[in-house]
Amino acid sequence: MEKENQKLQASENDLLNKRLKLDYEEITPCLKEVTTVWEKMLSTPGRSKIKFDMEKMHSAVGQGVPRHHRGEIWKFLAEQFHLKHQFPSKQQPKDVPYKELLKQLTSQQHAILIDLGRTFPTHPYFSAQLGAGQLSLYNILKAYSLLDQEVGYCQGLSFVAGILLLHMSEEEAFKMLKFLMFDVGLRKQYRPDMIILQIQMYQLSRLLHDYHRDLYNHLEEHEIGPSLYAAPWFLTMFASQFPLGFVARVFGGLKKERREGRGTRRVPLKDMIFLQGTEVIFKVALSLLGSHKPLILQHENLETIVDFIKNTLPNLGLVQMEKTINQVFEMDIAKQLQAYEVEYHVLQEELIDSSPLSDNQRMDKLEKTNSSLRKQNLDLLEQLQVANGRIQSLEATIEKLLSSESKLKQAMLTLELERSALLQTVEELRRGSASPSDLREPECTQPEPTGD
Repeated sequence: MEKENQKLQASENDLLNKRLKLDYEEITPCLKEVTTVWEKMLSTPGRSKIKFDMEKMHSAVGQGVPRHHRGEIWKFLAEQFHLKHQFPSKQQPKDVPYKELLKQLTSQQHAILIDLGRTFPTHPYFSAQLGAGQLSLYNILKAYSLLDQEVGYCQGLSFVAGILLLHMSEEEAFKMLKFLMFDVGLRKQYRPDMIILQIQMYQLSRLLHDYHRDLYNHLEEHEIGPSLYAAPWFLTMFASQFPLGFVARVFGGLKKERREGRGTRRVPLKDMIFLQGTEVIFKVALSLLGSHKPLILQHENLETIVDFIKNTLPNLGLVQMEKTINQVFEMDIAKQLQAYEVEYHVLQEELIDSSPLSDNQRMDKLEKTNSSLRKQNLDLLEQLQVANGRIQSLEATIEKLLSSESKLKQAMLTLELERSALLQTVEELRRGSASPSDLREPECTQPEPTGD
């Protein structure tokens, strides 16, 4: 009875803990029938080894992700990612068990502890100093700093880990953080040199120039670059400033069906951080700035513009947030982002060539640029190897299918011949068999009487 009471108490505590974690306002509540669809998919036997129909997943995500299943759905999306990308990144860390990492000491302890109180300070799960939420968050960040020696701990990671922790257990949140950083590729922007973040700020500036020229000119006039307001958006996935309901949608659920005339075009499932990475951040940032452009243009000095973007814009209401999310699906910026990254490196080289630096300074800059380019080349080479692996896998699959098709054709031909032979046999039997009248006994004929 004591053991049963303990189990019951533990179950009640887990339930209360889950309710406490999910204490945030949703942008759009999920319909009951949609929740049923998700529950059916999540309860499928052998789920982690089954490639689900993309159309079905598109439809489910498009209609919403239920809050109480959100963590499980994110894990499900990660499983589908691994099934689709069967050749993992070569930058994968050593597979050290989470409990083993927790036994070790980290040199990042002080920085992590300082940021714990700044991470979702008003949310009830994290508000208590060194309470259950802060301790779990500390464990995840400590374990990751030990796992990824290059990144260690960087400001912003606590918010990403915190969002995950609100929707799943501590160890599951750690695994999901590792997935986002290594498989999806978010770790690039947290590297110590922060070069990738600088490139992202340049890319966002160029996108503003392309999509909202008047806003770009207004910000340039007041010498306001994206680094003054957008760096936290990228490093925390908007979590440091925006409502949790909005951030959860950015993490996994940025998809809706869009009507085009009488038809419906489905937005790709990749439009979320779990499957697309930072490209979603660019889309959301661009949409946020564009949708609030008239209000930003009303401000006429650096302080009020930056204050509006950093403090007022994130609190404009959930309805406005929903409109912003819907606008994200209209954009296709992948090619522009690639072009602007190349453009950034070209400009950096030109600056180095034209600046009056000493030979040592120029060499230092060139070495840093070369180091960054080498890392990017390694990343591209890795992507190429993964792509080649996929091509080989697809070619092998095609070969198997062609072989299977040939065997099926042969089997069909054999069956056709057997069918023809059987039909011919049946026909012969019909011809050879006597009719019912032919089966009667012949009548005996008596000889006619003679005159004798």
